[in-house]
Amino acid sequence: MSNQLHDSSKIFGGTASRALAQQIADVSGQKLGEVTVSRFSDGEFQPSFEETVRGEVVFIVQSTMPPSDNLFELLLMVDAAKRASAKRIVAVMPYFGFARQDRKDKPRVSIGAKLVANMLTAAGVDRIMTMDLHADQIQGFFEVPVDHIFASTIFLPHVQSLKLPDLLMAAPDTGGTKRANAYAKHLGVDMAICYKQRKVANQVESMTVIGDVSGKNVILVDDMIDTGGTLTKAATMMMEQGATSVRAMCTHAVLSGDACARIQKSDLVELIVTDTIPVSGEKLLATPKISNFPWHGSSRT
Repeated sequence: MSNQLHDSSKIFGGTASRALAQQIADVSGQKLGEVTVSRFSDGEFQPSFEETVRGEVVFIVQSTMPPSDNLFELLLMVDAAKRASAKRIVAVMPYFGFARQDRKDKPRVSIGAKLVANMLTAAGVDRIMTMDLHADQIQGFFEVPVDHIFASTIFLPHVQSLKLPDLLMAAPDTGGTKRANAYAKHLGVDMAICYKQRKVANQVESMTVIGDVSGKNVILVDDMIDTGGTLTKAATMMMEQGATSVRAMCTHAVLSGDACARIQKSDLVELIVTDTIPVSGEKLLATPKISNFPWHGSSRT
């Protein structure tokens, strides 16, 4: 991101990503801008920039994981910057929430990702920076430029440093085939695919493995880990089919519900995640299998 910064730019962080924004500002050699969020007794809140942004390129760093207050805070900050005469407004969304709602997969449902894109555009954003979208087509939902960043430049050096023999990359579902194939091609190894069926969201009904994992050190790669059900079940199946070891790399550590306990009890040797979503120290201490990497060194398409 540093190549987009210049003397007339400022970086601000939302409540959900203040620590990450500080790291980005430090790497960019800038001071993090001052912003406060006033809260009313009924839960309503109002962000306020505590320094001028007139004529500035304003970068607002905020991941939009639940609760939806994180998204609305970002929208309010964009609106505030626009009304304060910012020259350009760039929403830096390391984790783009509602990205799983990228299409109508059954009748009478919303396309939440498109709605979020419409709201950000209406608020006045001029550019979006985000990381490892759940679906590439979300870039097309915007009428403003989208910089899509990948975690591969963080994950690949780690994989290479492991120097694992008989390495095999795997996708935990058919939707992740393209991602796993990109890693496999770069590393010059084979890949496998898990085919899963669901009855309801977050609950895998059945799963099969396509490909030979016998004697392989498998690395599952995905854009996010939510409840951990898919990854842990995939790890178990691969070990049952003769895999030597199974690791996983997921950009966004949603880790909802009993995900941490499920991961710790699973056949996974290691789960590598980035800090697009803050992972609490308590979760890291309770789940030694999780390795946390910073994302701000990632590459852009």
